[in-house]
Amino acid sequence: MADSAFLAEAKARGFLFQCTDEAALDEACANGGIAGYAGFDLTADSLHVGHMIPIMLLRLFQRHGHRPVALMGGGTTRIGDPSFREEARQLLSDEQIGANLVGIRRNLEAFLAFGTGPNDAVLVNNAAWLDKLSYIGLLREVGVHFSINRMLSFDSVKQRLDREQGLTFLEFNYSILQSYDFRELLRRENVVVQFGGSDQWGNIVSGIDLVRRTDQKTVFGFTTPLITTASGAKMGKSAAGAVWLSAEKLSPYHYWQFWRNTEDADVGRFLRLFTDLPLDEIARLEALGGADINAAKIVLATEATALAHGRAAADAAAEAARKLFEQGVASEGLPVVEIPGAEFGGGIPAFALLVRAGLAASNGEARRLIRGGGARLDDVVITDEGLLITPKPEQKLSAGKKQHVLVRLGA
Repeated sequence: MADSAFLAEAKARGFLFQCTDEAALDEACANGGIAGYAGFDLTADSLHVGHMIPIMLLRLFQRHGHRPVALMGGGTTRIGDPSFREEARQLLSDEQIGANLVGIRRNLEAFLAFGTGPNDAVLVNNAAWLDKLSYIGLLREVGVHFSINRMLSFDSVKQRLDREQGLTFLEFNYSILQSYDFRELLRRENVVVQFGGSDQWGNIVSGIDLVRRTDQKTVFGFTTPLITTASGAKMGKSAAGAVWLSAEKLSPYHYWQFWRNTEDADVGRFLRLFTDLPLDEIARLEALGGADINAAKIVLATEATALAHGRAAADAAAEAARKLFEQGVASEGLPVVEIPGAEFGGGIPAFALLVRAGLAASNGEARRLIRGGGARLDDVVITDEGLLITPKPEQKLSAGKKQHVLVRLGA
């Protein structure tokens, strides 16, 4: 039984997969505030739902009086994490990396309280030290502590070696740099625990070993489980692509809809992981059966959206969804969008109609949806982004398996 409030709640909510020394970490947490970090590579100008586990874990860590450190991978993004990827990441320019950092900081500010207080969140960029490293110096000081045999045993490395796309020497260095980050954060910010996904276990343990060998100190690793839906799909993806946290890339309404479409079997688990609701209230919602489970899904969608976009935006999204479903429901029980004949003209391009119907947040998202085979008209897959959809009394437009709208010809 955990003595620290943080570890007890983290386990109860399902965040813990592995811990290097759970008893010692528990004791450290119980004895006062400590600092812990999670890293985010700067590969896009927004995080997405696939990043929510480390974000929510840092949020819980802070709520229990500890200090979260968000490590921006300004240096490591130049290499790319090869963990469980089929091919190398595209290398980004310094300008792209800088712009991505600005967007990701905005995402994190919605979930964490940044400042100068004892348990306020801190944002750190590993380019501050990695950019200054000399190659020979790194080899002499750090490389001597790494065993190639051990690095080749990591599952993330073995899987890449077994694929046609090999592992470059550039990517192979990622584990060394991540380990160096952990030691540097210990020295600069007194960070004693690294949080990461289960695929990061080998890299985290390497960092702990480096700290032990060079600084003679004990630090900890805490990994979270790989989160998939009940049907086995990877979290963070929808038929239209990534479920972004930035409103500029995905509207709060569509973010809300993503959570509203959660599978029945996932509702309780997702409420524990992705909301701040008390565990006893989650137990009550999880116990709802039959059609009542939809009420729990609405709570999940509204609470998750409130964290990312604010309470007002979440309530507005919930109300918009309610009105859409109540204003006009046809024989199939689908929401109706009326489009005047004058607006149709000689036809509306398929990508534009998806946006007009609320099934995509932008023309770009709609085009990606069509290219991915996720858009259908009257249950027939749309293959041409520019297909002109001509007016009919009623047409069924779909995005993925769960989002459907009846496009009705208006006056």
